[in-house]
Amino acid sequence: MALVAAAICPHPPLLVPGVGAGASGELDGLRDACDAAVTELVAAEPDLVVAVGAAPVLGPVAEGAWGSLTGYGVQVPVGTGTGVATLPLSLTIARWLLDRGGVTTGTLLFGVEADATPARCRAVGEALAGRAARVAVLAMGDASARRSLKGPGYLDPDAEPFDAEVESALRDADTEALLAVDPDRAERLLAAGRASWQVLAGAAGDAQASGRWSGSVTWTGSPYGVTYLVATWRPAA
Repeated sequence: MALVAAAICPHPPLLVPGVGAGASGELDGLRDACDAAVTELVAAEPDLVVAVGAAPVLGPVAEGAWGSLTGYGVQVPVGTGTGVATLPLSLTIARWLLDRGGVTTGTLLFGVEADATPARCRAVGEALAGRAARVAVLAMGDASARRSLKGPGYLDPDAEPFDAEVESALRDADTEALLAVDPDRAERLLAAGRASWQVLAGAAGDAQASGRWSGSVTWTGSPYGVTYLVATWRPAA
């Protein structure tokens, strides 16, 4: 039982065409990179794809849970459940990406609290990696949302170095560097992906130290004052 592949994607609503009165077209390149990352997950032939994202409570989402983007101006239901939409944004976009990529079976949507400690995240990741013989992880989350004066959190001079450190850790598949990301610093910079990245690090275990992983950052940018990163991890050649 082990992790066989991973992808890291952001979760802006603008990934979904039609959100933002046409502004979503500005993220065509990001959307393509996310699609390619999901395709790479499927190519690893996992028995189970686990999508991890920030949520109010820790654990797998209820069977039949679905998400909605109505609050962002489009009537796009995500998933096939009934009743009230309960998926948080992170897992709504994860489900949308998986559906878009044709990944409809062998999936698990798993929420992690935004304020979960690194140790808790690591333990969760270790447990998720044991869910099947071959597990792939889709870790959802944006980096800093304080990259410009017009960003959601205004400008913070620490945002750029923070994002650079995260990008480096993802490129190097450096699990210890990801686990060392300070939760308070991430919260101050409105980095929604911190807990998900650390769950991924836990799932990967000590693979980075043994040279088993090869990481690649396939898209990075800070439109609208928020940094989005797309990365993939695969077994090293």
